[in-house]
Amino acid sequence: MVIRGAFVAVVALGCGSLASGQPLPGPALVKALRDGGYVLVMRHAHAPDAPPSPQDADPGNTTGERQLDAAGQSAARAMGAALRALQLPIGAVWSSPTYRARQTARLAGLPKPKIAEQLGDNGHSMQAAASDRADWLRALADRRPRTGTDTVVVTQYPNIKAAFGEEAAEMKDGEALVLRPARSGPRLVARVTMDRWPQLAARSEAGVTDTRAKP
Repeated sequence: MVIRGAFVAVVALGCGSLASGQPLPGPALVKALRDGGYVLVMRHAHAPDAPPSPQDADPGNTTGERQLDAAGQSAARAMGAALRALQLPIGAVWSSPTYRARQTARLAGLPKPKIAEQLGDNGHSMQAAASDRADWLRALADRRPRTGTDTVVVTQYPNIKAAFGEEAAEMKDGEALVLRPARSGPRLVARVTMDRWPQLAARSEAGVTDTRAKP
């Protein structure tokens, strides 16, 4: 089902800006996420700029949109495996209707996402997001997750940059902003690249507790 309605929540946050909270190093970040209450706004995994040829399109990519390449698919699967190894309580998942975003969520093995048109690219890949889409994404990021769970949002970089400004500058494919909903608007506590999740999982399994680790 595609979500078309807008959130009623009022976000006390200037357009294109994001308040920064206390940064959480690796082990502390994992512990915090296990307790729930965070929103992860992530860019989809790597997808070439050009759409695939008809013969190279995935069977599910019936509209011939951009899709993840082999590296993007592998990274999405590895991230999902790491989230499960870390035992993170993923609750609600939201996704852009674009194929590459839905593909990222599916390959990561995330719970079935709610598809929201406001998270899409309106058929104009890599173009700047409209202000109403940025406002909607900020409102979603400030929506407190169900108790004991974290929310995951998968969308495109232009939407994230428009919503969160310089705090989202130069985000890599698959990178996530880890946000904590607050009265003054969502607060950034970490940025986690897609390849960092398996590293965090490996450190957790090894019992590493070095609080200087970078998230």
